[in-house]
Amino acid sequence: MKKIISLMLVVLTMSTQAQNAEKAKGLLDKVTAKVKSYKNIQIDFKYALQNTKENINQTNKGNVTLNGNQYILNFLGVTKMCDGAKVYTISKEDEEISIAKIGGEDDADTPAKMLTFFNKGFKYAWDITQNVAGKKIQYVKLTPISSKDDRKQILVGINTATNMIHNTITVNKNGTRVTLTVNSLKTNAALPKNHFTFVKSKYPNYYINNLD
Repeated sequence: MKKIISLMLVVLTMSTQAQNAEKAKGLLDKVTAKVKSYKNIQIDFKYALQNTKENINQTNKGNVTLNGNQYILNFLGVTKMCDGAKVYTISKEDEEISIAKIGGEDDADTPAKMLTFFNKGFKYAWDITQNVAGKKIQYVKLTPISSKDDRKQILVGINTATNMIHNTITVNKNGTRVTLTVNSLKTNAALPKNHFTFVKSKYPNYYINNLD
């Protein structure tokens, strides 16, 4: 009898976990659909990195404009511009520009996929709900499938009223915790036609480093 009860509990637990995973994936699919519905997205964000063992506590701000696989990211004094084919890393301090071809479509770390990185390579689980400044934030826990991934888990906080990401909390295997919070978000801005086009003449004294 005890074996039957134990087996029933195992089956019930597995069923609940599967339902939670399906519910979590469904919410993430809504985020993806919402992101794809916009022509472009502009984000101001806060980046916080913590590692108590190494006594590291850093906070920075940045902004990014996304348009399909094109983007312009301003962070830590460096501008990364992608025109869809190449990435231009522009350092004003060093007066240097590095040019490289973009990675493959499965590259989830590119800024172009910062709002949809979760679509591949993870197991999904429904997590806690929090009230943040009057907003209902539902968290989904991502666990990398690959054992080679340095990330232990990622919590994706989703504003249930807008189906957009509020923040992500990444916990790495080395104890480092990275929190990315969306401070403001604008959509469908009237951008110039050449907004994502690199113009070499704007940087006459810069050293150009072609990596490909």
